[in-house]
Amino acid sequence: METTRSGSDDGLGWVAIIRLGLVQAALGAIVVLTTSTMNRIMVIELAWAAAVPGALVGLHYAVQVMRPLMGHGSDRAGRRTPWIIGGVGVLMLGAIGAALAILIAAVSVPLALVVAALAFALIGIGVGAGGTALLVLLAAVAGARRRAPAATLVWVMMIVGFVVTTALVATVLDPYSPLRLLAITAGVGVLAWGVTCVAVTGLERRLPAPVPVRPAPGSAAAPCEAAPDAGHGLLAGFVRAFAEVWAEPQTRRFAVFVFVSMLAYSAQDLILEPFAGAAFGMTPGESTALSSVQHGGVLLGMVLVALLARGGRGAGANGRLWRWTLAGCAASALALFGIALSSLSGGDWPIRANVFVLGAANGAYAVAAIATMMNLVTRGHAGRQGLRMGTWGAAQALAFGFGGFAGAAASDLARWVLGSPTLGYGLVFAVEAGLFVASGVLAWRLAGGGGGLSSEPGTVRAEASRHAEAPGHGSVVDPATASIRPDRLEPLT
Repeated sequence: METTRSGSDDGLGWVAIIRLGLVQAALGAIVVLTTSTMNRIMVIELAWAAAVPGALVGLHYAVQVMRPLMGHGSDRAGRRTPWIIGGVGVLMLGAIGAALAILIAAVSVPLALVVAALAFALIGIGVGAGGTALLVLLAAVAGARRRAPAATLVWVMMIVGFVVTTALVATVLDPYSPLRLLAITAGVGVLAWGVTCVAVTGLERRLPAPVPVRPAPGSAAAPCEAAPDAGHGLLAGFVRAFAEVWAEPQTRRFAVFVFVSMLAYSAQDLILEPFAGAAFGMTPGESTALSSVQHGGVLLGMVLVALLARGGRGAGANGRLWRWTLAGCAASALALFGIALSSLSGGDWPIRANVFVLGAANGAYAVAAIATMMNLVTRGHAGRQGLRMGTWGAAQALAFGFGGFAGAAASDLARWVLGSPTLGYGLVFAVEAGLFVASGVLAWRLAGGGGGLSSEPGTVRAEASRHAEAPGHGSVVDPATASIRPDRLEPLT
């Protein structure tokens, strides 16, 4: 029989949600050092091929394929707090290990690569364990009425963690040395883990005790059928549930949109700072500050959409979200085309303004897409909200892992063919712009512009009710499973 928590509509209030937002900010603060600053140092200062940090970041995303298993472990334990604290602790150790690998590179490059691979695997495990448990706990703490704004707030706090960390590191990293990088990473990691411990301690104990939930009157499901995977083994139950969710047309097509758009969104991450160093002669501190400018733009774009797209119900609200998704994709494409053109400017280009616009466009697209996910997640087979969101999260993780590596490797190939690092990076930015154009077309079709899926609630709810009438599908939805992962889309860590 499924269970939920009494008082799940109201949760614990905004103070508790902000405490969990601090944990998300701590996760982002550690991760941004490895995916931004250390990436640039490996490519420019160590003169490694850009594919090396691309492969390392891809490894950290590949490891996160275990997110469902980690979430199941916290379910079996009945507590999320140890998984959050432990996950952030493992993430901290992984980040310190990555900085140590850069220090070791002066002595032995092969040994440094081995240490870096182990470190990035730990980073992926830490993000997966801590982030998954955090978002499950957020769903329970926020309550049904506050989940949407809570997800937005927590994501904003994560971006703030990006901005603050990159800005502070930019002021203390120069003059650069590997030992200084190691000390900064250790300091950020310990501080983030300490914030996590303080933020989550005692929070879970305040949640009401579980109470049983029974099927609605007239439901075809008997009480024992409220847990449709009962009697199945762990893997068999997961395979059965995933097959049901993947058979839903809107879930499958939205997953394709998420993959393509996140591929464009993520491929820029590992090449922006090296591009700034190669094309504009920026120091490590200056290129880190450029990342801070980008994250500031992301924050602005998110806040603007949250303010301008709020209000309304039903198809009107859904239509606004789709329009903002389309606008974000189009603006991101234009900004990326601008950066591609800057590779021909000889260093005479307003690159900071261009990167800020890119960040704002990315932020607008991302928050609109996440809000659309939240509108769609309850439509389909009853009781599969978490798996449905996990399917889109898996598409996002695959896109981030492949996008980071593909963008870095493509830049290596392009500069070899063109004989110019700057032109090579510019060509990759142009390809990313094209992917955002394709994403906009997919979004337009999903919104109904091309005869695709309608965002009108009634049509999907009717489909969901038909599924609910089928034998073996419970009609009860556990609100605690309807969590959203708002991650830069590190998102959702």
